Amino acid sequence: MAQDNKIYVTGHQKPDTDCIAAAIGYAFYKRAQGLDAVACRLGRVNLESKYLLKKFHFSKPLLLKTAKVRMDEIDLDEPLTITSDLSILETVRKMEETGRESFAVTDGEGVLQGWISKTDIAKLALGDTETTREMLRQTSAEYFARAVNGKVVYDDPDRNISGSIGILTRNEGDTLIECDPEGKIVINGNEKRGSLELMRQGAGMLVLLHTESVDPEVLSLAEEKHCPIILSGYSAMNTSRYLYLASPVGLIMRDKVTVFYSHELADDVNKKMAATRFRSYPVVDKKNHLIGYVSRYQIMNYHNKKLILVDHNEFQHSVEGISRAPVLEVIDHHRVANFSTPRPVDFRNEIVGATSTIIATIFRENMIPFSKELAGLLLGGILSATVNLQAPTTTSLDIETANILAAMADLRLNEFAEEMFSMDTEVRDKMVDEMISHDMIFRDIAGIRVVFGRVNVSDIRAYREDPLDIHARLQDYCRSRDLDLCILAFVSALENGCILYYAGAKVEWALEAYPNNPGELYSFQEGVVSRTSQIIPRVTEVIQKYRS
Repeated sequence: MAQDNKIYVTGHQKPDTDCIAAAIGYAFYKRAQGLDAVACRLGRVNLESKYLLKKFHFSKPLLLKTAKVRMDEIDLDEPLTITSDLSILETVRKMEETGRESFAVTDGEGVLQGWISKTDIAKLALGDTETTREMLRQTSAEYFARAVNGKVVYDDPDRNISGSIGILTRNEGDTLIECDPEGKIVINGNEKRGSLELMRQGAGMLVLLHTESVDPEVLSLAEEKHCPIILSGYSAMNTSRYLYLASPVGLIMRDKVTVFYSHELADDVNKKMAATRFRSYPVVDKKNHLIGYVSRYQIMNYHNKKLILVDHNEFQHSVEGISRAPVLEVIDHHRVANFSTPRPVDFRNEIVGATSTIIATIFRENMIPFSKELAGLLLGGILSATVNLQAPTTTSLDIETANILAAMADLRLNEFAEEMFSMDTEVRDKMVDEMISHDMIFRDIAGIRVVFGRVNVSDIRAYREDPLDIHARLQDYCRSRDLDLCILAFVSALENGCILYYAGAKVEWALEAYPNNPGELYSFQEGVVSRTSQIIPRVTEVIQKYRS
């Protein structure tokens, strides 16, 4: 696939409903502006998002693994190839026709077998004559005939040629001058006495000029002496030149080839090229099929993926390789931290409860129409991020936008919220480890390593007595990652509160921030629904008190 002007709109590494909806919505907006934008995600889609995508008929966004460019994403040269049975002469002519100075040699299924370049052919012409002789010894009469635009009039499986080529010159009488035909491929005019004498002296093959037929006596002796005869369509000079190029290219191709794979990153290929000296290289897929050629020029001029970030701006929460990729825009509602680019970007950061609110506002500001399905998806993003408009971060703009989107999508807001936040029936049937690890935020707070997790549920009571051995699994998660504290919140938007599970060596600090009621293990924390604006700040305050 050729590298183009595609723009990748992506949320953060632990995709929630808001960032999935925002990516899909903003990619649609950019396409409405005539840009080639595609919505992306950086991880698996949670159950809530899956439900909304299915309800409103959207496909999962593209899984983006890196901002760096793979070899199959840059503009490779066309995968023109030759096969090993093509002659050297035919290869040279194909190089002239296509303007290529080298070719990959492939089999009938396109699998790479070797490499041939003009340099290889030049080395053959200027190199050790023994190499040339051995090559010609292995070349069939049919290849010689093709090279000289002629035909085979007699071939013999028991031929004995040395690989040398001679041109017959004659003096007065029948004396052969400067020929010594023993085992040689001899170029001769169609002169009967000369041909007979050459074969009697042991010529390995005759290449006859300026004729379309051969005397029967000459053919009879050729059979007796096991001497093939070929008729040439060229003059003596061109015949001698082309015979040296008659052999199949498979006899001289390089079978040890510097090759790059379609899944390799262009950054890595650039480094490998620096250690080699070739101009062009084959690029193959995992099964070694040629997909194209890459040159030094192409590698020097590629660019990494163009990105638009939604629902985040911190590079450590974004796609791998982002520091070397062009970031074009940021649409976010979080704090601004760890963000630096070599050039100015469009940066929209608003104090609202959901990025989906900003996306919907952008559509309204620019009077860009969108479907009721997209309205429903953006509404889901707002309700998810604001926990049914109850999180402390919820603003009047979130509420206003949610009501507008509900009307556009022909949904009753309260009924849709209840339906959406009842998805945890499936959560309880999932692997507990996946439930714990899916949406974790890491913080280093005064040297204390803490992760904060969240699971949206509809009925808190189902999790009050640790029915899935959640605490033990959370302890294992904490130990395996060498963490000081793990906090997992089960949040119910419908009940406007949560319960908290704690694990790690600093559990008492978390319990000071959000204590349980006397005699209870997992008390209901009424009104606590936001991880970023409630749980993390309060726990941070307690940790800093003890670490100061």
